Amino acid sequence: MTPDDLMLAALDVAEEGLAHGEMPIGAVVELNGKIIARAYTRDVGLGRRLVHADLLAMTEADKALGWGPRPGPLRLAVNLEPCLMCMGAAMALVVADVCYGLESPADGGARIAADWPADPTLPWYRPPNLLGGLRRAETRDQFRRYADAGPDNSFRRWARNLAAQ
Repeated sequence: MTPDDLMLAALDVAEEGLAHGEMPIGAVVELNGKIIARAYTRDVGLGRRLVHADLLAMTEADKALGWGPRPGPLRLAVNLEPCLMCMGAAMALVVADVCYGLESPADGGARIAADWPADPTLPWYRPPNLLGGLRRAETRDQFRRYADAGPDNSFRRWARNLAAQ
C-alpha cells in the first residue's frame, strides 16, 4: 500500500468516527500490505481521555501480533499528526513509518520525534520515519464539518483552529 492508500483508509475511519459524533480522527496500522488494525478516537463514546485513534489502532495491532518476531515493518497512518503520547507508543511498538494528514501545532509529536536522541542501549526505540501533509485538505474538511456540527465547546474550537491552518 502506498502512503496515499493508507491515508485514504485513515480518512475513511475518521468519517466513521464523525458519523458517531466523535472527533474525526482515524488511524490504521499496516503490515505487509494489509491493514491489521483500525480505530477512530472514542473519547465521547467511552467517556475517557486516553482513547486516541492511533493509540487504539496500535493497541489492537499489538494484541494481534503478540510478542514474537514480526514478518515485516509496521506502518501507521492517521489523519492528524500523532500527539506526544501516541508518538511514544509508536516508538515502543517499533512502528517504522508514520503518515499523517494534518499537523497538530498544539500537541503534535513530530518535532520532538525528529530530535529524539539515539541510545545504544535501546537501539529499537527510535522515532519512526515521518511523512506529513498527505490529504491535508480532506482532513481540514473533516475537522471543519465536526466544528460546525454541534454546540461550541473546547474540542470544536480546537477543530476549527485545525481546519483553518
